[in-house]
Amino acid sequence: MSEESVTVSFFGTVLTIIATVLHVYVFGRACTVPLLRSRLGGRWILAIGAALWVLFLLGRTMGRGGAGPVAEALELAAMMWLATAMLLAVCLAAVDAITCFGWLLRRRAPALRGWALAAGAVLAGVAVVQGLRPPVVRDCEVALPGLPADLDGTVLVAVSDLHLGSLLDESWLAARVAQIRRLEPDMVVLLGDVLDGHGPPPEPLLAGLDALRPPLGVWAVLGNHDRWAMRDGGSPFASQPHVRLLVNESAEVCPGLVVVGVEDITSARRRGNADGIVERALAERRDRLGGGATILLSHTPLQIEEAAAGGADLTLCGHTHGGQVWPMGYLARLRHPWFVGRYQVGDMTLMVSRGAGTWGPRMRLWHPGEILRITLRRAHQAAGVGRVGPPDPRGTLRLPGLERRRMVSA
Repeated sequence: MSEESVTVSFFGTVLTIIATVLHVYVFGRACTVPLLRSRLGGRWILAIGAALWVLFLLGRTMGRGGAGPVAEALELAAMMWLATAMLLAVCLAAVDAITCFGWLLRRRAPALRGWALAAGAVLAGVAVVQGLRPPVVRDCEVALPGLPADLDGTVLVAVSDLHLGSLLDESWLAARVAQIRRLEPDMVVLLGDVLDGHGPPPEPLLAGLDALRPPLGVWAVLGNHDRWAMRDGGSPFASQPHVRLLVNESAEVCPGLVVVGVEDITSARRRGNADGIVERALAERRDRLGGGATILLSHTPLQIEEAAAGGADLTLCGHTHGGQVWPMGYLARLRHPWFVGRYQVGDMTLMVSRGAGTWGPRMRLWHPGEILRITLRRAHQAAGVGRVGPPDPRGTLRLPGLERRRMVSA
């Protein structure tokens, strides 16, 4: 069994355990709500919980492992329900924390749990609406030392985490391509997880990329889901020769502008060969291509300090989805401190995108998906940071030899 298969199997097991705990907690507490008990009774409440748990299992097995509209519907229903159960559990946990699991406000605690379930359902509805919305466009300007005068004003569009597959199909990609073309980019970069881990073959699914023909090209790196989707080690862009895939290598976009792309660092960590990936790629760029502005593409926001020390002027990443559904972002930050938004790391600008698509449920709370439209400026001509606001009030953190400062959207 491959390392990717082991990882997927382990993740599926953990997800099933979490789903089981959520169901036991949510429906166990629902049995104490007076209105539900009087209308349904405890047995019916538990029966509904068991049926939804079975739905989740079917979605994870028959849905994710199958093909066709029935499998797609099963998978989507299972993941949407799982996210809803999480939001219900969060609201119930808040009431339990306030009432010390019913020891305080004993008479009112059961009714408060009913209000918590209602609040969780409302949050789930908001998340569905936000998840179905098209991604917004985030505009900003970035100063690049060494950028030639004739490239000042170059427009770069960065797209991450499309997650094309059984749930986001060709029509969704066509809408995103049309959205990107309206931005009139000079170059487009795809920051990984273009494909999901399963679903239709990539050739017909990615055919919509043919319409992307910016003058300075389309450049791409792989994400962790791209690796799962392409288990034979091939490129998902084999049928898209105009998309240049960069795997630990650099290329000159035009004189004075170099793009460097690295493999997914998360996947490399699982194989035990992640150390020095960014450092080696940037060293190869210096040795082979000399001066000019450097843009680093990396799906996962890791080895960021190494990127700044290695001479990257702008690093673009995705992967985190901004947490996608609150409050998952708090857990994601523990693993990825460079979580989402714009940062200044020494002389390097780092931008971590929330991604255009969704993984799992078609839900987002509280922030929509995004596409980045970045205007490149010569360092002495950049007008501040575009639409990016002041430093985080938490201040500046000192890293070894570098300065790290969070910049948040206005």
